[in-house]
Amino acid sequence: MTKRQNRMIFVALLIAGAVLAITLLIQALGSNTNYFYSPTEVVEGKAPIGKSFRLGGLVAMGSVKRQDMKVNFDVTDNKNKFSIEYVGILPDLFREGQGIITTGSLINGTFVATEVLAKHDENYMPPEVADALKKAKQK
Repeated sequence: MTKRQNRMIFVALLIAGAVLAITLLIQALGSNTNYFYSPTEVVEGKAPIGKSFRLGGLVAMGSVKRQDMKVNFDVTDNKNKFSIEYVGILPDLFREGQGIITTGSLINGTFVATEVLAKHDENYMPPEVADALKKAKQK
């Protein structure tokens, strides 16, 4: 083979390797994304069943029920509310009327949370929760 043919084979292998690396990267990133849904979107059936996603809103007043380490509560966007079940220690700032984001999945019509995040001061609200509350008010 000539030098030119060797160079062309090298370039072709380099391009094929780059395409393979980019494809694997896109697949890895796509499978690890957590999409955010508001309670209204979950009630409307837009959220995936059995797959991890984020659900956020305000903790509904009078909805928190504690049973040892298990906590059941409702999250609302002032239009709809959805039940959440969580086993574990809640953040210190968790209370009724506060903005939260939970990570988990839908199992038998209940959102089973694996993580609960609460806002960190009185002026902050997660952007996703603020947007969901604005959309709910507009409809």
